[in-house]
Amino acid sequence: MKDENLDIIIIGAGPIGIACALECKKRNWNYLVIEKGALTNSLFNYPLNMTFFSTSEKLEIDAIPFISNNPKPTRNEALEYYRRVTTSNELHINLYEEVKSISKDNGSFEITTNKNNFKAKKVIIATGFYDIPNLLNVPGEDLPKVLHYYKEAHPFTLQDIAVVGASNSSVDAALEIYRKGGNVTMIVRGDAIGERVKYWVRPDIINRIEEGSIKAYFNSEITNIESHQITIQTPEGKKILPNDYVVALTGYQPNFKFLDSAGIEFSKDDKHIPVYNDKTMESNVEGLYLAGVICGGMETHKWFIENSRIHAKLIAEHIENSI
Repeated sequence: MKDENLDIIIIGAGPIGIACALECKKRNWNYLVIEKGALTNSLFNYPLNMTFFSTSEKLEIDAIPFISNNPKPTRNEALEYYRRVTTSNELHINLYEEVKSISKDNGSFEITTNKNNFKAKKVIIATGFYDIPNLLNVPGEDLPKVLHYYKEAHPFTLQDIAVVGASNSSVDAALEIYRKGGNVTMIVRGDAIGERVKYWVRPDIINRIEEGSIKAYFNSEITNIESHQITIQTPEGKKILPNDYVVALTGYQPNFKFLDSAGIEFSKDDKHIPVYNDKTMESNVEGLYLAGVICGGMETHKWFIENSRIHAKLIAEHIENSI
């Protein structure tokens, strides 16, 4: 199928992609959202029992109320909210369709997916950063026992588990696995539990470590992974630990290769921040916009749903006079 008459294509159906779609609908633009996975695919892949750091009103888009049972909503409540926003507003979204390439020709964009080819006057990329994990780059990381995403604790009951990292996701996983009967050891590159860990959770993990319920090796790294053990480098030297699973929650990064192929430029430092105008969200490619957490490059703690919701309005206001 080829659609020659689209005004806007939005890549990514997360909360910010949905916010962009709402802005397009208000203006009666001919738009389409393309998402390679499920609706709000990143949120769907969050741990089943996750609770957000923010309160529900900060996760709202387009002033549509988000009502949760408690001030801080759960993953399931967020999924329900964004589903209802999408379905009640009858937003145009193609799910399970992956964009393979974006090219610009004679002032318009050609978008090729694994199913279709489209043309659009403008493109908005709101793809987040949750699809590509930061690897440990150690021998054995390709073993099936090594996981870069965590869903729930039950499979780890009565198992020796190494949780790598000290961020919110690592701490949540360590505590939940411990409380479901797993033998948890945390491997932390830094010298303490991360300062960004949720304020009501941080004392819990510190206390569990201090009492010995969860073992933690700080200033340490895994150097080798084998079927039934791991080797770690600690300040006291190498240690070999029995191990059934490695849960390596070491963060994620945007698909820089995809952005680069679309012609987007980046900062020259290790932050790898894409080039865009922070007043309009337009990238260095005219008519190609960036929205949401992808704008932070490797600074994945810079943008969240809460502070990037405004991107949708900035983009729509800039496009308004050119459609």
